[in-house]
Amino acid sequence: MPSCYIWSGKSERYHSRSCFTALKMEAHLFLIVLMLCDILWKTAECQCTLGNYLSTELRPGYHRDGDIMIGGLVTVEISYPFHLPSFTTLPSFVVSTYPLLLKYYNFLAFVSAVEEINNSSELLPNLTLGFHIYDPYNNLLLMYTAAMSIFSGMDTKIPNYICKTSGPLAAVIEGLPAELSSQFSSLSKIYHYPQQISYTSGNLVMSDKVEFPYFYQTVPSDLHLCAGIVKLLKHFGWTWVGIIASSDENSMRAVQILTKGIEQSEGCIEFIETFSQSSSLLFQGMKNISQIIHKSSTKVIILYCSKDYTEMVSHTSIWEATGKVWIITTEWEFALPSYFIDRKNTLAFTVGKKIIPNFHNFVREVNHAIFPNDSFKSMWWKDLCNKQCPKSIQRSCSSDEPSFFLLHCDIINSGDSYNVYNAVYSLAHALHNMITSRSRNTTIWSGESESFSDFLPWKLHHYLKNLHFKNALGEEIFFDENGDLAIGYDIISPVLLPDGTRINEIVGSYNPYAPAEQEFTIYEKVMTWDSTFTKIPPESRCSPSCLPGFRKLTKEGEPVCCYDCIPCPEGEVSNQTDMDACMKCPEDQWPNQKKDACILKVITFLTYEEPLGITLTFICIFLILINTVILGIFIHYKATPIVKANNRELSYILLISLMLCFLCSLVFIGHPDKVTCILRQTAFGISFSIALSSVLAKTITVIIAFHAMKPGSKLRKLMGSKVSLSIVLFCSLIQTVLCVVWLFTAPPFPYLNKNSEIGTILTECNEGSIVAFYCVLGYLGFLAAISFIVAFLARNLPDSFNEAKYITFSMLVFCSVWVSFIPTYLSTKGKYTVAVEIFAILASSAGLLGCIFFPKCYVILLRPERNSRKCLSKYKNY
Repeated sequence: MPSCYIWSGKSERYHSRSCFTALKMEAHLFLIVLMLCDILWKTAECQCTLGNYLSTELRPGYHRDGDIMIGGLVTVEISYPFHLPSFTTLPSFVVSTYPLLLKYYNFLAFVSAVEEINNSSELLPNLTLGFHIYDPYNNLLLMYTAAMSIFSGMDTKIPNYICKTSGPLAAVIEGLPAELSSQFSSLSKIYHYPQQISYTSGNLVMSDKVEFPYFYQTVPSDLHLCAGIVKLLKHFGWTWVGIIASSDENSMRAVQILTKGIEQSEGCIEFIETFSQSSSLLFQGMKNISQIIHKSSTKVIILYCSKDYTEMVSHTSIWEATGKVWIITTEWEFALPSYFIDRKNTLAFTVGKKIIPNFHNFVREVNHAIFPNDSFKSMWWKDLCNKQCPKSIQRSCSSDEPSFFLLHCDIINSGDSYNVYNAVYSLAHALHNMITSRSRNTTIWSGESESFSDFLPWKLHHYLKNLHFKNALGEEIFFDENGDLAIGYDIISPVLLPDGTRINEIVGSYNPYAPAEQEFTIYEKVMTWDSTFTKIPPESRCSPSCLPGFRKLTKEGEPVCCYDCIPCPEGEVSNQTDMDACMKCPEDQWPNQKKDACILKVITFLTYEEPLGITLTFICIFLILINTVILGIFIHYKATPIVKANNRELSYILLISLMLCFLCSLVFIGHPDKVTCILRQTAFGISFSIALSSVLAKTITVIIAFHAMKPGSKLRKLMGSKVSLSIVLFCSLIQTVLCVVWLFTAPPFPYLNKNSEIGTILTECNEGSIVAFYCVLGYLGFLAAISFIVAFLARNLPDSFNEAKYITFSMLVFCSVWVSFIPTYLSTKGKYTVAVEIFAILASSAGLLGCIFFPKCYVILLRPERNSRKCLSKYKNY
C-alpha cells in the first residue's frame, strides 16, 4: 500500500511517492490534503500518516465518555525546536521543560472542573459531561489533527468520519495562541461545531462578532489590555516608550491600538520593533533589538506578544539593558523561582488568579495513573511529594527518589487554571439553562442524544451569550457583547523581601467593567524599584518637564514629546507642568514674578499720600496763597491809579477765576468718584474759560481805551465795565453750554482701567465723550489764540504801562504749556496722565498770574512813586 509523506517541519521541501506534490502547506490546503487522504483511504490506494512529517507526534488524547461531550485543546508540553545560544540565562534543559510544569495544571483544572460538575446534584442533574482532551503543542498541523480526532470522537485523525461512542459534542475549550485560535474557528464552522471557548488568547481579531459570532473567551479582550497599559503609562507620566512585539496579526493590531492610545494621551513612541515567530530568526532579531534598547533614551519598554512567545523571548539578550522598566502582557516571567531569573522593574498585566475551590484536594488525592503518562509526567508528579510543597497539595509518596525538575508547587495558582475552570463552568451553566428552558417548553430531557444533538451546537450560542451566574468564589460570571468574560486585570510586580526571597505582589488593577472611580488603581507604596533609577518612581520622557511659568515648544521635525521650555509671555501664566500654552490672567489679575499664578492687580490712583500727590498739592496750595495775596493787594490798593487803570473789576474776576483753576487741580488728586469726575473737567473748563475771557476783555479794553482818547472818537461810548463784563459773560457762557451738553449726553464717570499699566488697575475718570472733551479744550485754545492775537497787535500802543505786552507774553506761556500738554498727555499712562493734566493747569494758570499781575504788584509794593496819575499820563499825548 502506498504511503504519503507531506512537508517536514525541518526543511521546506515536499516529498511525494504516489499521492501528490505541493509547494506550500497552509491551513486550508492541509484540509484538502486530509480530504484527499480520506478518499484514497476508502479506495485503499493511499494511506496518509502525519506522524512522518511532524517533529512532534500527536499523542493519543485523554477521553472520558458522557451524555454531552466537551472538546479540549489544552497545550501541556512545548518542545523548543532550536538550541539556545550561549547568551541565554538558563540551561536548555530548564527552558525546554519548564512550560510543562506550568501548563499541566491547566489540564488538571479542566478534568477537576468536569468531575465537580458531574458530582453536583444541582448543575446538569442526571447528565454526565465527557471530554476529549488533546495537546496540540501550539503547532498548526497538530492542532488540525487534534481537531479531527475531537470531531470524529476517536484517535483516527480522519476527516468526515464520526464514531459515536458517546454523546454529542457541545463545544471546544481551547488554549491556543491567537493565530491558531482563528484557524481552528474556521475549521469548526466547516464541521458545524461553532461553539469555541478560549481560556488564554484575548484575541483582538476574534472579538469581531460579525466574523466570529460563536467565539467566547474567559479572559478580557486585548483591547482592554491596551487600555490598561495606556492608563498605567498616564498614571506614572511615562510619555516616552518603546514597543517590542511579535509579528503575528493579533500583536500587530494591538500595537496599532496602543500607538493610538499613547498618542491620544499625549505620549510618544521612540521605537516599534517586531520579531519573527520563526525560531531560526528569533535570536538574531532579538540581538538587533537588544542593540536598539541599549541605544534608546526611553526608560519604559512594552513587550507585547502571546504567552508562548514570551517564554522564548524571556531568555534572550534584550533583558541585559539596565535602567529600564518593562511592561509585559503575561505573568510567565514571575512563575519562575527567583534563583533562576530576576526581572526587576517589571510590571505584568495578568488575569486575576484565584484559588479554585477543591482543586488543591484534587491535585493531592487524584490517581495520576489514569492520565496519559510518560517518564517526564511521572517525575512531575514526584515533585508534589517534596516537603517544600504546601500541605494543601503535598502528596504522600513511598519513594524518596529525588526530583530532577524544578519545584512547581508554588505556581499552582498561576497560569490559566482559573480561566479553564471558568470556561468549563460557563459551558456547563449554559447547557443547564438550555436544557431546563427546553424542558419547560416541551418535554423533560430524556437522555436521547439523537434529538439533543439536532439543536445543541446552534441553540447553545443563545445561552452562552446571555449567561450570568456566580461561580464557587461568589464572582459574577458573564460575557460582554464581544463574547469576552467581564473581568479585569491585576498588575503584578516582583517584590524582594528582607530575607532575599521574592514574591509577586499585586501592585494595581484595571477593570473596565468597574465604576469609573474604581476602574484603575495602583499601589505605589508596595512597589520596589531598582537602585539605578535616580528618581522614584522613574521618569521616562523625551524632554524634561516644563515647570509652571513655562510652556512647551515642540522641536521641529521631532515627536511632540520632544520640546523646549520657554517662559510664558507677559500677561500669561502656566500653573501646571508641561502645559502646551500659557493662559491669560483675568483682567483684574496679573502674573506673579514666576508666572505660575495670577495675583490681583494693585488698584492705583494719584493720592495725597504719595510724593507726587504731596508735591502737586503743595504747589497748588502755594499758588492759591499767592493768588490770594495778590487779590488782597489789589483790594487794598483798589483806589490807586494802577489798579483803576487796569480795569479793577476784570482784575478781580481774573484773580478769582485763577484761584478756582488752582482749586480745580486738587479735584484731580484722590480716588475718583462720580462727583469728582464731573467736577474735574467741567469746573476746569468753565474756570479757565472765565479766566481767558477776562484776559480777552482786558486786551480789548486796552485797545478801546487808547483809541477812545482821540478827539471825536465814537469808542468813548464803549468805555466802562459793562462791555468788558459782557465779553466775559458771553465767552464763558459758550463754554458753560458746551459743558452742560456734555453732561447730559455722555458725562464723565469713574472707570477701572485694567490695561494701562502692567500689573496695576488704574482708577480714573473716563471722559464719557472724547469729542466733548476735546471741544472744551478746543474752545479754551480758541479763546487763548484770540487773546494772544489781539494782545500781540496791541503790544506797541504808547502808554506808560501798556498791559497788552504782558498779556501777550502770558498767552504765549499759556499756549506753549497746552500745546506741549497734548502729546505728553497722550504718551503717558496711569496716574501720571492725571499728574500731567494737573501740571498743565497749574503751569498755565501760574503763567497768567505771574505775567499779568507780578509787574503790577512790583510797582504797587516796591515802586510806589510810579503808582500815580502823572506817571500813567506821561505818554498820554504821544
